[in-house]
Amino acid sequence: MDVVSALADGFLTAATPVNLLWATVGVLLGTAVGVLPGIGPAMTIALLMPVAFALEPTSALIMFAGIYYGGMYGGSTTSILLNTPGESSTVVTAIEGHKMAKAGRAAQALATAAIGSFVAGTIGTALLAFCAPVVVRFAISLGAPSYLAIMLLALVAVTAVLGSSRVRGFASLALGLAIGLIGMDPVTGQRRLTFGEPQLVDGIDVVVIAVAIFAVGEALWVAAHLRRTTSATIPVGRPWMSRQDWGRSWKPWLRGTAFGFPFGALPAGGAEIPTFLSYITEKRLAKKPEEFGHGAIEGVAGPEAANNASAAGTLVPMLSLGLPTNATAAIMLAALIQFGIQPGPLLLQREPELVWGLIASLFIGNALLLVINLPLAPAWAKLLQIPRPYLYAGILFFATLGAYSVNMQAFDLVLLLVLGLLGLLMRRYGLPVLPLIIGVIIGPLAEAQMRRALQLSAGHASGLWNEPLAVVIYVIIAVVLLWPLLAWVVRRARGGAPATAPAGRRAGAALPGDGEPGAPADPGPRESVESASPTTRTEQR
Repeated sequence: MDVVSALADGFLTAATPVNLLWATVGVLLGTAVGVLPGIGPAMTIALLMPVAFALEPTSALIMFAGIYYGGMYGGSTTSILLNTPGESSTVVTAIEGHKMAKAGRAAQALATAAIGSFVAGTIGTALLAFCAPVVVRFAISLGAPSYLAIMLLALVAVTAVLGSSRVRGFASLALGLAIGLIGMDPVTGQRRLTFGEPQLVDGIDVVVIAVAIFAVGEALWVAAHLRRTTSATIPVGRPWMSRQDWGRSWKPWLRGTAFGFPFGALPAGGAEIPTFLSYITEKRLAKKPEEFGHGAIEGVAGPEAANNASAAGTLVPMLSLGLPTNATAAIMLAALIQFGIQPGPLLLQREPELVWGLIASLFIGNALLLVINLPLAPAWAKLLQIPRPYLYAGILFFATLGAYSVNMQAFDLVLLLVLGLLGLLMRRYGLPVLPLIIGVIIGPLAEAQMRRALQLSAGHASGLWNEPLAVVIYVIIAVVLLWPLLAWVVRRARGGAPATAPAGRRAGAALPGDGEPGAPADPGPRESVESASPTTRTEQR
């Protein structure tokens, strides 16, 4: 089916009154949770998954995508007004945006962020529409060994670049894989890691895991560092941009889009790296580089465009390969599985109405977000005045209600508390949450592909790498894993570095939170709500 005609059919699906309603609800919720620091789209989608089961899969996914895009928009509001990033991906926006706000130019900063997000989101969605079918056609030609290698690359890449150390990333991945193994072996029927508990035979529902790790873990973490005072908001007035502001912003919007989309499609690419690259690029290309650090509008326009373009890029591997590259995509993929829809390369053929309706809804959602964000920025800022105890008490209430509604079993509430405490401990000791969630979702899929490859090769291990693409990917995995050691060996051979451990810190050197009971751990970069950003946690204490 031609992409243009398929996209036209998608607009017919997305433009129905019901789907338009849920798209509007999604963008409103997404903008709201983007404004509130420490919540984010991943936690919101996890909380709404039990409720969304009453909807049609297409309507539910359209709402979730609206929440995702809205979260990217809303996170810039607190970065600009309060110097408190609502998302880790908007940390760079705060550098120049808050300086503009303090100089009385909050309206221009909010406007360039909203318009840049619209431009980048629209271009990124168009690229998604044309790239996804190409990736699908390539993926259909692959066999089980290549799929297994791709999944292992995703696991290794996500784990290797997150957290304060690779060891912590792999520890988080191991926890996720272990949780994913709980239940009955799909081939032999033997029980695994059930500890004699019959209610664990079917495994732990992914909704319970997501709600516990994200919502409960985050609420407990914030409660442990809660400060009861609220910050004073900065009046913003009516957002508008002068002709000079437009002239200084449109090129950063396009360059930010070019940075954000490809990084969003990469495993663990995320939005943090392209926003930093965009900021550095704009600073080097600026006609007035001396304004950077004092409120340069280019430093807001470029990173915000990169932020939203990466959101569109994230959906390419999720829809075409069934691989999530960040926490929000992982939760959306879990929602697909809960609806009984098998993700992967055949999703576009089996569920064309859902996929193309979702892509078309992104164009509509971007337009809605522009209309909402320009006039309502002052209203969103007032949400920050909600006392934190009330806010997180409500989150815990809905988390408990959502977990119980999955199977209507009190046992799920026990699992919710246990996994929520696990989420708190992970934040305390700097273990990134994303590898755990990715391990829970991709682990069973990788196991299925591994067993299929071994069955096709009559049990020979060579069946795991008997395709050229699989060999190439395994080489890439080896390079990713061994690169720190190889770089250290090269430095030692050149005599340009002292004899230190290649892991990036001396043996026994303390990291933030190591052996210091009262100090918070350094969780490193986070996706959505993996943990509060450093600026947010400082304010909460």
